[in-house]
Amino acid sequence: MIYLRRANDRGHANHGWLDSWHTFSFANYYDPDFMGFSALRVINEDVIAPGQGFGTHPHKDMEILTYVLSGTVEHQDSMGNKEQIPAGEFQIMSAGSGVRHSEYNASNEQPLHLYQIWIIPESTGITPRYEQRRFDQRQGSQLVLSPDARDGSLKVYQDMTLSRWALRASDSETLSLQPERRYWLQVVNGDISVNGQAASTSDALAIWDEAQLTLNASSEAEVLLFDLPAV
Repeated sequence: MIYLRRANDRGHANHGWLDSWHTFSFANYYDPDFMGFSALRVINEDVIAPGQGFGTHPHKDMEILTYVLSGTVEHQDSMGNKEQIPAGEFQIMSAGSGVRHSEYNASNEQPLHLYQIWIIPESTGITPRYEQRRFDQRQGSQLVLSPDARDGSLKVYQDMTLSRWALRASDSETLSLQPERRYWLQVVNGDISVNGQAASTSDALAIWDEAQLTLNASSEAEVLLFDLPAV
């Protein structure tokens, strides 16, 4: 089964300084059919105006992943981290037993474009932690998240992996899937088909009960593939 979540069907909120698209119910956007998918709770695509951002606020018991598409995030938290996350880097923060942080657009001239993704952890009350990393932009797949931080990936406290795929126009990739798992494919940019289902920039596909996944790119494309437990 493949379900296409079209970009324009997502929840949308424009606050002036923040233009945000919500894949799942978030803040004032509520849809009982889109409360999350497996361990994924939030996928927000945000554009933040120059010099603006989220002031200090708390989180608890959530794995918070940020992927910067353009611009630079200025991050500060109660663990003592004060970092900048430029375009192309991933940042993960385990909120665990509790953390406070702020996120701002580091530029006073250019907008900041990012994905913020919340993942429900397997365990609560873990010690908060912070990591960020740039992954090679080569073609093909790269492991970004895994529970054991293998192959240079960032650690996530959940039985899941996240892979980033960079495809050239006319590239085709076929992956074997496990029937007991759930998969979420987020199109960061480009035009692709997934088992014959067309999808474009900011679309996503929920996948389950499929034996394999065939990706065909009709333009240069980047996708994020989440391999998730059936919860």
